[in-house]
Amino acid sequence: MRYLFVCLVVLLPVSAVAQDMSLLKQPGVVALMRHALAPGTGDPAHFELGDCATQRNLDARGRDQARRVGQAMRDAGVAFDHVWTSQWCRARDTAELLEIGAVAETPSLNSHFAGRGDRAAQTAETLERIAALPGDARVLMVTHFVNISALTGQGAGSGEIVVTRRDGRGGLEVLGRIEIAP
Repeated sequence: MRYLFVCLVVLLPVSAVAQDMSLLKQPGVVALMRHALAPGTGDPAHFELGDCATQRNLDARGRDQARRVGQAMRDAGVAFDHVWTSQWCRARDTAELLEIGAVAETPSLNSHFAGRGDRAAQTAETLERIAALPGDARVLMVTHFVNISALTGQGAGSGEIVVTRRDGRGGLEVLGRIEIAP
C-alpha cells in the first residue's frame, strides 16, 4: 500500500502538467506536435511527397484526435502567430484539422526517418527559423517523431505536443507535454 501511495504522489503532478494548455499561451512558446495517429511505421517504398496515396496517412481515429486537440486549444484560448507543418500528408492534414491558424508548409520539418532527409541540416534550418522569429512569437510545428527527437532529445506519441521555449543557446528547453489520446 505504501508503494502505491508513493507512485501516486510521483505520478499525479506529471499527469496534471501533461494537460496544461496554459503552457501554450506563454510568449515565445515553441510547440512541437507529432502528427496525429497514422498507424504503421515509416512510409511505403513507393513514397512520393506530393501523392498522399503513396504515404502512411491519418486514420479515422487520427483525424478525430487532431480535431479534438484543436478544439481543446481553441477552448483554452490558445493562439499561435505561426503554424508550420511538414509536407508529409499526415502532418499537413493534422495541422489543417487543428483549425488553429493558417498553415505553412515547412520542408525542414519533413521526416528524416530511414534516410529520407538530412537530420543535421533540417534540425539546423528549423532552429534558424525559430531564432529569426520575434522573441515573443508563439509557433506550433506539426512534424514527426524523429524531428521532435532531434530538436529536443525527447520523443512524442501520436498527436502529443512537446512544449518548449528557446534556451538562449540556440536550442530548445522542454517546459511540458500535452497529450490527448487517439
